[in-house]
Amino acid sequence: MKLYLKNHFIEKSEPLIMGILNITPDADIIDVGGESTRPGAGQLSPEEEIDRVLPIIEKIKEELEVLVSIDTSKADVARLAVEEGGADMVNDISALQFDEHMAATVAELNVPVALMHIKGTPENMQKDPFYVDVIGEINDYFQQRIDFALSHGIKKEKIILDPGIGFGKRLEDNVAIIKNLKRFGEFELPILVGVSRKSFLGRLSGEIVPEKRLAETITANVLAVLNGAAILRVHDVEATVKAMKILRCLSDF
Repeated sequence: MKLYLKNHFIEKSEPLIMGILNITPDADIIDVGGESTRPGAGQLSPEEEIDRVLPIIEKIKEELEVLVSIDTSKADVARLAVEEGGADMVNDISALQFDEHMAATVAELNVPVALMHIKGTPENMQKDPFYVDVIGEINDYFQQRIDFALSHGIKKEKIILDPGIGFGKRLEDNVAIIKNLKRFGEFELPILVGVSRKSFLGRLSGEIVPEKRLAETITANVLAVLNGAAILRVHDVEATVKAMKILRCLSDF
């Protein structure tokens, strides 16, 4: 996995582990977000969002030698997080769609950006989502968003793709994405996967408590890596790092 940052790149043979505000040196990246993106979640103002995330980002950069991702769809939040807080990349669930200034901002900041597939918005994305061919439709979406990013000055090597597991997806869609992750490899870009503790895993196993879905999460992440995932967004960083070490010892990924 090679990730191009502002003026340099990092390269690792293992997948990068993106901790969800998990303050631990085990994570390669810590993803900081101030606005909920769960189904039905409402929106914050940019001012509220930056008030939540900026002090956290600054503290992380002061205390740890770790990359920080700002999880936002707002250009103003992304700019302040990078320029004032020191964030290293942008994680945009809307793939540059919710804020007309986001693409130009990311291009100017010259940081990596994760473009996620979403059907609708967090407020309505789980209201009867439907696909004829979920993998084909996500691939078409990725092509459109990559073309849009490139046309606004974002360098291809700065783009990361996220199929958006759980974002406007049915149970069968989430399963299909993990099984067919290799099909997104045609873009020759890193694939970020976020399955950690998600409800579809609970529906498969019967576990209703998200915090108790570690076994389900580890299993799904192992399969995702074997199918081409380069970055894993997780809550349980230590357990995931250990799982990746064992996977590397026992397989040829």
